[in-house]
Amino acid sequence: MQHRKEWKMKQVETPHIPVLLEEVLESFNGVPQGYFVDCTLGYAGHSSEILKRYGYLKHIGIDRDEEALAFSEKRLEPFKDRSRLFRGTFATVIPALKEAPVTALLADFGVSSLQLDKKERGFSFDSDTLDMRMDASSPLSAYDVVNTYSKEKLEYIFDVYGEVRSYKKLAAAVVEARSKAPVTTAKAFSEIIKKVIPSGGKIHPATLPFQAIRIEVNNELGEIEGLLDAIEAKHYNGEVVSLITFHSLEDRLVKNRFRKWSLECICDPHAIRCTCGKNHALGKALSRKPVVASKEERKRNPRSRSAKLRSFRFKCDS
Repeated sequence: MQHRKEWKMKQVETPHIPVLLEEVLESFNGVPQGYFVDCTLGYAGHSSEILKRYGYLKHIGIDRDEEALAFSEKRLEPFKDRSRLFRGTFATVIPALKEAPVTALLADFGVSSLQLDKKERGFSFDSDTLDMRMDASSPLSAYDVVNTYSKEKLEYIFDVYGEVRSYKKLAAAVVEARSKAPVTTAKAFSEIIKKVIPSGGKIHPATLPFQAIRIEVNNELGEIEGLLDAIEAKHYNGEVVSLITFHSLEDRLVKNRFRKWSLECICDPHAIRCTCGKNHALGKALSRKPVVASKEERKRNPRSRSAKLRSFRFKCDS
């Protein structure tokens, strides 16, 4: 874990629009005094508003993106006496935190608008690079995945991480294209995809394949599992955990873990009678179904269309 000290401020043209902002703020109503941890600080859209509303909470912000941390340091300057920023992945930083108690924890698993919009980051369909790393110092990039992974491994990524129907045809098309020349740009990768997946509807044909590569590059599902493991291993009385997901794979991980944490009985489902005492629930989910963006927000911010917020409150031990 590396505590951020000094990062040069880089120019950022537009602030990231935090999704489900009011819903996130409401989810933390009544949390006890302690630390609020923003596991995916980004450009501090959620954090700045939470610090304004909950003046009794101290703040910890975590992000692997150096540019985002530099921007957020400036944005959170009015709260510098209550805020500390750390660079790293949340799955590694959270277990090492010494600050306690953590009473509110937020993670927004989406890629920020500024990462998507900055063409040099290689996230956008028409980018002149093929990168997709949230941490620019990470060794694995989208270029490496697209140009070096076996056909079978690409099939797995497109199928499992992207849920691409024509995953076999797409993997074959990528292998054929790179046999002639390396695929060096996101724009070129997008063109390969469009030859396999026809355009039509509101969703760009490259959306799911790009999602699949990005998840692989950044180990996104592994990071979520690591975060959930860390929360389960060390949670606090009355702590509220609010997690925002953007596709079914992420949401399934969160939903299943919340369900596990809510179980009163942990006996074998085939057991004739309960012998565990039915008192094993760690807390309860704050809503049965995920909270989604309003029609107004979806119109104002199209990237909120697929956002789902699930919140869980840990019980207070007597």
